[in-house]
Amino acid sequence: MQKHPPSRREALKTLGLTTGALAFSPGAILRPRRKERLGVALVGLGYYSTDILAPALQETEHCYLAGIVTGSPDKVPVWQEQYQIPDTHVYDYASMHRIANNPDIDVIYIVLPNGMHAEYVVRAAATGKHVWCEKPMAMSVAECTAMIAACEANKVSLSIGYRMQHEPNTQKLMGFAGHSDFGRVQLVSAAAGYREGRAGHWKLTRKLGGGAMYDMGVYPLQAARYAVGEEPIAVLARHSTTRPDLFKEVDETTLFQLEFPGGAVAQCATSFGMSMNYLHVTYEKGWANLDPFSGYQGVGGSASQGHSLAPWPGNQQARQMDEDALAIMEGKPMRVPGEEGMRDIRIVEAIYRSAQTGQRMRL
Repeated sequence: MQKHPPSRREALKTLGLTTGALAFSPGAILRPRRKERLGVALVGLGYYSTDILAPALQETEHCYLAGIVTGSPDKVPVWQEQYQIPDTHVYDYASMHRIANNPDIDVIYIVLPNGMHAEYVVRAAATGKHVWCEKPMAMSVAECTAMIAACEANKVSLSIGYRMQHEPNTQKLMGFAGHSDFGRVQLVSAAAGYREGRAGHWKLTRKLGGGAMYDMGVYPLQAARYAVGEEPIAVLARHSTTRPDLFKEVDETTLFQLEFPGGAVAQCATSFGMSMNYLHVTYEKGWANLDPFSGYQGVGGSASQGHSLAPWPGNQQARQMDEDALAIMEGKPMRVPGEEGMRDIRIVEAIYRSAQTGQRMRL
């Protein structure tokens, strides 16, 4: 027997029962779908964003270039044409706060001169977006503390761009500390530098966060800390320059020695006057070296006891951003959180005090 179509009243009654059942069924609650990739906005379109990060974002799996923030209007059309960035995803420094209303942008990556990191991390956190900040984290522990507090207050993550901690050979070397094949670390020798000759560059200006120690010096500082696996207890440092006409405000070369509680000593150097890039670790029962240890590619070396440190061929920056994006999506801690960046800055401040006074500084 053919049934008649239900009346409007019957249809509404049935629909009401069905939707009511769905509303109270735990398995049927509609939840926002997790993004498969996070949108990243680069703040500052200088060399590192233009030549390194933007190309790396074309290789990432878990994030992509979604927007830009720049104070150079002439750069905008070039970036838009190359990366198909819509007008709605382009900001200047005055309008950066509007990123809060852009659902396509999940992460704001601060790629500005060191002296501007603190201000722009705090501003980025206020948008409610996650924040990545290039190294060094900031110019002082006080600035680092404010940055961490701003991100915590806005319930967003903060990661510092120490790409080496994401690099496979560096991770292997970090694991050698205390390994049965090597024993305790006795001596670390590490250096990073290049020759800087651009008279008008911001790296030669104190206010913008210039100086060899802040720019390149955090590489050997980081290397000493992760190679030993301990925090230093004292530092002795000195500055020098062969070009006082150029390095009037900031250090050209800084040498520093770190002492660790387990007895290890690190001899470190950084410079804007010479090219150097090596890390050598002497253990109780062996040795390991990376040369280069902080290059954008080709990081590799050798180690005793048959351990391999053959160069990893991948893109370091893509790996760094992918791992940080995945951590955000999975609700896991950042590999290099703000607290890690602040540990370096605490030591950097002591290095400058030691160089100025000529005295050994306890940490």
